[in-house]
Amino acid sequence: MKRISCIIFLLFLLISGGGISAQISSEKVTTIFDDLQEPGFRKGQVIVNQSSAIRNLVGARMYGENVEKTDTETFLKVQGFRTQVFSGNNQRKSKDEAFRKEKEIKEMFPDVPTYVTYTAPFWKLRVGDFRSHEEAYHMMRLLMEAFPSYGKEMYIVREEIKIPLN
Repeated sequence: MKRISCIIFLLFLLISGGGISAQISSEKVTTIFDDLQEPGFRKGQVIVNQSSAIRNLVGARMYGENVEKTDTETFLKVQGFRTQVFSGNNQRKSKDEAFRKEKEIKEMFPDVPTYVTYTAPFWKLRVGDFRSHEEAYHMMRLLMEAFPSYGKEMYIVREEIKIPLN
């Protein structure tokens, strides 16, 4: 039953492929399909038959609503990791502590982005925009060495991060 529903879904995608659109630049983009058509590529001959809609999508960037633009930069929002340095629920004291720790971290690591957020009732300080858990863990180890007193509160969190596109 699953096999039949998968085949029907794939047929639907092929039939409705005409509705797919992408922004295509005027310059020629070489794709894997073009490389496969060149003679002498490996030892055999490969013939690729697919609709032009699929060919146009290969290599095209389709960001949609995952792009955030500011006056100077454009960011891609994706799932990633950050190092959480602080979390507190004392309304006034936690806010001041989060911003104090952010300032200290900015002085030691000026190139690493920091984020102070308030999600009732917690003030949180998170550091970095990392694609992998390993990168976030490495930053956490650096922060623990630089600020040993913060160490017991630190851990890695999965969160939507911003990757600069410029």
